[in-house]
Amino acid sequence: MAETARRTAIATLIVIALVAAALALWKLKLIIALLFLGFTIAAAMRPAVDWLHERRVPRAVGILLHYLVLAGLVGLLLWLIVPRATNQIQAAIGTLPNATKHSTGFKHALLSGLDKRLRHLPSGSALIHPAVSLSLKAFEVFIGIFLMLSVAAYWVVERDRFVDFVTSLFARPKRKRIRDTWALIDAKLGAFVRGQLILIALVSTVLSGLLFGIGLRYWLLVGVFGGIVEFVPVIGPLSAGVVAIGVGATQSLHTALAAAACVLGLRLAEDYLISPRLLGGVTGLSPLVVIISATAAGVLFGAFAVVVAVPLAVLIVTIIDVTVIGKDPAVEEKPAVLFTAKESES
Repeated sequence: MAETARRTAIATLIVIALVAAALALWKLKLIIALLFLGFTIAAAMRPAVDWLHERRVPRAVGILLHYLVLAGLVGLLLWLIVPRATNQIQAAIGTLPNATKHSTGFKHALLSGLDKRLRHLPSGSALIHPAVSLSLKAFEVFIGIFLMLSVAAYWVVERDRFVDFVTSLFARPKRKRIRDTWALIDAKLGAFVRGQLILIALVSTVLSGLLFGIGLRYWLLVGVFGGIVEFVPVIGPLSAGVVAIGVGATQSLHTALAAAACVLGLRLAEDYLISPRLLGGVTGLSPLVVIISATAAGVLFGAFAVVVAVPLAVLIVTIIDVTVIGKDPAVEEKPAVLFTAKESES
């Protein structure tokens, strides 16, 4: 009886511990997502940092250069696009019937909401002179971004040391397989992020130009939106098409059809010409897996988690391929975007 009671008590404690751990992870899901994003960003910039390191540039300096370029691009985006987008929104509000502050139409409410949010974005001068009062929400966002970028920088420098520690916990015959699996996942994540960033820039530029050419009023807003949502699998491109057609319909049927043709034509070119050459199936995921992972992430963890849905699916599917199906990670082709497979693996 005493032994049974002891085992029951131990089993109960284990169950309680597991439940407590699950609840803790659920409460910390945002932190975990930020950490995972940090690891993914590190995978994307590691080949460039290693390439610079081979040319006698310290890794810390290489990481800093990446962050300076990122800050410059964000500043350029805010400097060039946000003021023009605000002007377009204000011009659109002014063209509405009864365009007063008391208007209650759906279109007026939508445009007013966009105008309000654009005005809350920092301008380029605010980035140069950041001595402004931050709200609590903005401070939380800043802390989240700082945590994510800090994790990425740390992981670029310390990943190999951490992998050595983890592999040392396993039997010697399994160490190489674990290391090869880790390198394969890292290469896939890095290639995916680099490819998506190129697609975002390309789609934003080309789509904005096409919509400007057909005379769409809010061509800049719709074009940049269409590029940004490229990071959201399946739903992103569809929503970009819906927005473009909806905005065109406020002008004329001809403009709506032209906007639809622009989005569809660019999407076909991306699917059949650009993506195969640029990405080349870097994730190894079927469209069904992408749809399921994006939907599950959005339902379980909220809209923010959709951003990490594909990288997380890459992680899970690669581990299943190696541990369950029995694929050899050492012979699997490592994808590369902007870098050779050797540079991506380093």
